[in-house]
Amino acid sequence: MSRDEQLKQRWETVVRKLSNQFADGETLDLDAIIYLIGLQELNAINQTFKKDEKLNLMHIAICRLLEPYGYYEFDFVDTDGWPHYKIKEELPPLKAGEQSILMKDAIVNYFLERQYID
Repeated sequence: MSRDEQLKQRWETVVRKLSNQFADGETLDLDAIIYLIGLQELNAINQTFKKDEKLNLMHIAICRLLEPYGYYEFDFVDTDGWPHYKIKEELPPLKAGEQSILMKDAIVNYFLERQYID
């Protein structure tokens, strides 16, 4: 199986499992999954957030997801329990499709790491 096919299958598994667990089977999109990862990283699954805090949660998720790729590095957790990252390397200019593939790959790796999927 090619790497692309494997990524596609694993991505579909992540989407299906998370959609069943958090959205009553309605298909979650990429942004919703990134948001869920932000909640997980903040350890705040049962809290509600304002719009700007939701954006911050997504930022935390993106930093965490791209950390293994060398783009971000964990820095510290602030007094409110929010993780902070620093930029190690700027992301290269990517087309929308390339960004999507990078994020899907990072998300799949995140859930493989946590043994949520195999």
